[in-house]
Amino acid sequence: MYNKLRAIKEWDDFSQFIGVLIMIKQVCNVLLIEDDRSHSKLIQALLCEAEPGGLAEGFSFHVTGVETLQAGVEQLEKNHFNVILLDLILPDSQGLDTLERTLKHSPHTPIVVQIGNNEESLVVQALQLGAYGFLPKQNLDSNLLVYGIRLAIERYLQTTKMETAKQQQEQDLEFEWLEQFAESGRTNITARLYGTVSLQDSCPEIFREHVENYGKLMDLALEEQAYKVEHNISNRLRTQAEKLGLLKASPRDVVDIHTTALKEKTKMVNLAKAQAYVTEGRLMVLEMMGYLTSYYRKYYLGLSNMKVYKSSGNVKQDL
Repeated sequence: MYNKLRAIKEWDDFSQFIGVLIMIKQVCNVLLIEDDRSHSKLIQALLCEAEPGGLAEGFSFHVTGVETLQAGVEQLEKNHFNVILLDLILPDSQGLDTLERTLKHSPHTPIVVQIGNNEESLVVQALQLGAYGFLPKQNLDSNLLVYGIRLAIERYLQTTKMETAKQQQEQDLEFEWLEQFAESGRTNITARLYGTVSLQDSCPEIFREHVENYGKLMDLALEEQAYKVEHNISNRLRTQAEKLGLLKASPRDVVDIHTTALKEKTKMVNLAKAQAYVTEGRLMVLEMMGYLTSYYRKYYLGLSNMKVYKSSGNVKQDL
C-alpha cells in the first residue's frame, strides 16, 4: 500500500513538472530597427497583446528597439536575435541599401522588412535580396505581426535545413571523389616504393601540423578570391610538399591532410563558404600533389645519376 501511494505521489510530481515545462515559453528576441517612435511603440504593444492561444502560442517576445542602422549593427554585434524587423527608410540609410547593409552584418538572422504606402514596389526586390518576409506599416494588427515574424523564422529554418542537407551531400560527394582519387594507381606509386605506413598513423603530431598549415592556406586562398590579394599560395604549397617529401610521404598522405582540413573548415559555416572551401581545396590538393610528384621525380633522377656515376667509376677501375 505504501509503495502504491508513493508511486502515485511520484506520478503527480512528474505531471506537475511536465506542466511547468509546457508553460515555459520560447523567448523570441526581436530587433526592431525603426526611427518612428510611435510605430515602434505600436509594434511592442501588439506583441504584448498577442493572444497566448493563437499564433503566439508557445512564444514570448522580447523587443530591442533602435532608431538607426548603426545602432542596429551595434546590437547585432553584441547580442543574438531570432528575427529583425527592419524599416528601410532610416536617418542613416535609405531603401534597399538598408537591407543590403543589414544582411552584410547579420546574414544568418531572418529579416522582415516594414513597408510603407509608397514602398510597395520594393517588396519583390527585398525578397530577392534575402529578406524572409514583409509587413505593411498601415493596418497592422497583432495576428498579422506575429504571423509575419513566425513565418520568417520558419522559412529561415527550412531554408537552412535544405542548405545544410545540400552542403552535406556535396561534401559527401567530394570526400567520395577524394577517396577514389587516393586509391587510384597514380597515388599509390610512392607508397609501393617506400612501403610506408600513412603519416597520420606513423607520426600523428607531424600530420596534425601539416593539417593546420594546410587549413591556413585554404583560408588564404579564400582571401585571395574575396579581396583580390596575393598570398603566394603556390610557393607555400610547394614548400609544404617538399617537407612531406622529406618525410617520405605518399600522395595518399596529401589526400588525408586535405580531407581532414576540409572537414574541419566546412563545419559550422554557411553553404556559400563551404562550397568555396571545396572549390579552392580541390585545386590546392591537385597542385600540391603535383609538387610532391615533382619532388620525387627529381629525387629519383638524382639517385639514378649517382648509380650511373658509380657504375662508370667501377668500369674504369676494371679497365
